[in-house]
Amino acid sequence: QVHLVESGGGLVQAGGSLRLSCAASGSILSINDMGWYRQAPGKQRELVAVIRSGGITNYADSVKGRFTISRDNAKNTVYLQMNSLKPEDTAVYFCNADIRTYYRASYTPWWGQGTQVTVSS
Repeated sequence: QVHLVESGGGLVQAGGSLRLSCAASGSILSINDMGWYRQAPGKQRELVAVIRSGGITNYADSVKGRFTISRDNAKNTVYLQMNSLKPEDTAVYFCNADIRTYYRASYTPWWGQGTQVTVSS
């Protein structure tokens, strides 16, 4: 079994910063892509940022220049530094990771439980 646990969400004023963390644990053999998604009320879940195992990153246009994704492979942890936050960034943020476990040969996606980020104007 695998668990992804997010932390770092909360309430912040517009222009402020937050740092999200997501730690993966369990029967992990290796991790490929790690990423962050978000879902606002009444909207579909959308990709925010992804980081490949080699460190290549991709961002949604709406967060480029404001958010930075990084990872610590030794800790199986991915981070999302969010600066210059806007009210439209308000959403539940979910961690995602493609993980190969000791009992399954292929990589499969795992999700965290989500953490609320609220940006007030």
